[in-house]
Amino acid sequence: MPSRQSGSPVRIRGLIAGLAERHTISVVSFVSPGEEQTRALQEIRAFTDEVVAVPNERFGLSKPAKRSMQLRSLIGTKSFARLRHESRPFQAALDRLFERSSFDIVQVETCVMAHYAFPEGPAVVLDEHNIEYEILRRTVGVAQGLPRKVHSYVDYQKLKAEEEASWRAADACFYSPRASTPEPSTILFFGTIAHYPNTDGLIFFLDNVLPLIKRVRPEVRLLVVGPAPPPEILRRAAPDVIVTGEVPDVRPYLERAKVVVVPLRIGGGTRLKIVEALAMAKPVVSTSLGAEGLDVSDGEDILIADNAPAFADRVAGVLADNALATRLGSAGRRLVERSYDWNASARKLEALYHSTLLSRQRSELPSASNLVSRAPEPR
Repeated sequence: MPSRQSGSPVRIRGLIAGLAERHTISVVSFVSPGEEQTRALQEIRAFTDEVVAVPNERFGLSKPAKRSMQLRSLIGTKSFARLRHESRPFQAALDRLFERSSFDIVQVETCVMAHYAFPEGPAVVLDEHNIEYEILRRTVGVAQGLPRKVHSYVDYQKLKAEEEASWRAADACFYSPRASTPEPSTILFFGTIAHYPNTDGLIFFLDNVLPLIKRVRPEVRLLVVGPAPPPEILRRAAPDVIVTGEVPDVRPYLERAKVVVVPLRIGGGTRLKIVEALAMAKPVVSTSLGAEGLDVSDGEDILIADNAPAFADRVAGVLADNALATRLGSAGRRLVERSYDWNASARKLEALYHSTLLSRQRSELPSASNLVSRAPEPR
């Protein structure tokens, strides 16, 4: 549990406070030596049944000690982050907690803590604050000097394997939006494509708006992401109109998009999609109807256009102006942070808990096909 100024503990405290109203919570956390009674931990104790603080001598290493550990990670099989967070006392603290208490959910904060052993009973939820290996991958390009570049690249490969393994091992993942570099000419439309307001709005965009954008930005392409695209949408697929169908997670597509479009002309249930896009700090161009009911302001945290020429002009403007895209995205993100408190995030996480437990219960029920032989399914 680092200092309260850093992002992770703010997020963790907020979620714990929101969940504590309806659940009993225990926390096991690393701390730097001598910080077992920090204000951050005291605040957490107000919301939890138990807080176990485990000092980690590897936090705050001297520069020579850090270089020595980096060398160990370079010639060994584990990433630097894994080595830094490995601790027999921490595993022992977990074991003692599980011996005296039972739990429905074990929530693991970030992949660097996912290598610890947990009992088989509770479902494991991995809370990813970032895609850690992507941060390290970007570091390779800016690292100064060959030794740092080599270490960063080798460490990136190891951390990538460890992080992806943690995703496979967890029963579910919950993580917040993360910063990424969008593709400069990519537009995104997402939602349940078969829902008629979405189908109508998408056809309007494809037939009337996209051709106008291509007059000034011929390189643009549209990603259409969502389940059940009807035939009239599939017929319009092309090299520059990519229809994915249903995807397991829309967030990678949101990360790729320079701008998100919501060209609705008929009332529909896509307002939450705008909130999702704003939460990912993505600029959004919408019709008035598409943004109806949201506390957004045209030109401040969203762009509104209600006819094809105006819509095309606003999308093209975002594609051409990085400063505008950044300003809109940042304002949209701030709006979401103001309007959706940690209790809302906690309820979202709580819903994930319920669905995860329900899925586990269903998977444990024998069916007619597996009464004779039942092999474990890969995660």
